[in-house]
Amino acid sequence: MTDRYGDDVLAGNWRRPKKIRQVEVELSGELVLEDPDSGFVGAAVRIEQGGVELEDRFGKRRSFRLEDTFLLDGEPVTLRPPRKSASARAATRTASGSLAVADAKTRVARASRIYVEGRHDAELVERVWGDDLRIEGVVVEPLGGVDDLAGIVADFQPTAGRRLGVLVDHLVPGSKEARIADQIQGEHVLVVGHPYVDIWQAVKPTALGIARWPEVPKGQSWKHGVLAALGWPASTPADVAAGWKRILSRVNSYADLEPDLLGRVEELIDFVTAPGR
Repeated sequence: MTDRYGDDVLAGNWRRPKKIRQVEVELSGELVLEDPDSGFVGAAVRIEQGGVELEDRFGKRRSFRLEDTFLLDGEPVTLRPPRKSASARAATRTASGSLAVADAKTRVARASRIYVEGRHDAELVERVWGDDLRIEGVVVEPLGGVDDLAGIVADFQPTAGRRLGVLVDHLVPGSKEARIADQIQGEHVLVVGHPYVDIWQAVKPTALGIARWPEVPKGQSWKHGVLAALGWPASTPADVAAGWKRILSRVNSYADLEPDLLGRVEELIDFVTAPGR
């Protein structure tokens, strides 16, 4: 075993160690790097401000600082963040705020899944986290409601390598949704939610140019009531679909969404992409 600390400097024949010249390389998703301290080898799959995440051939991931020294083809290198440029290959931020990997390829879908209540929920998640989800290989599917969530989870048969994350609307203490969630939480299942009556409310009112979301009396359809209060057509299902399309078009990034939703979606992505044990 090699002694990485070298000989005793008092043992004689002491010489100043020769400084190893390190090459600086630009970070990209095509690099396969080795951490010399731990021996961990992996491809750069996620680049964030000040850090890089490597994934080995078994799917295990570890995060490192950009200023760390790595080995590339056995030679020590330091990493340089991707340069900004006007070209299509330049690194940009995704709508979720993550630093995009240039020329990143869509990953084969994982066995793990994220379920959301409805189509509008799925479209909103796709609009903001779509780039990240494709790199991670995570599929988001709408449920059409959570009344039969226990049966859906049982059919899914979650395991360590096949995790299930569920995003629920109006998950507040004492609600029907909270009672359902309490029944199915498990080691390989994570149910989280936001406090809003509908996913529409997770869009900041300022994104629509209004001070606040309209209050809709109990017993009235919330979506139809909102559309009517905004002065938009509100009579038919087509009106609801058009209203949602109009709302969704105002969402350009995570900055247009409420923090109560942002944290929960990030939590689900981390959960379903965690290495199986």
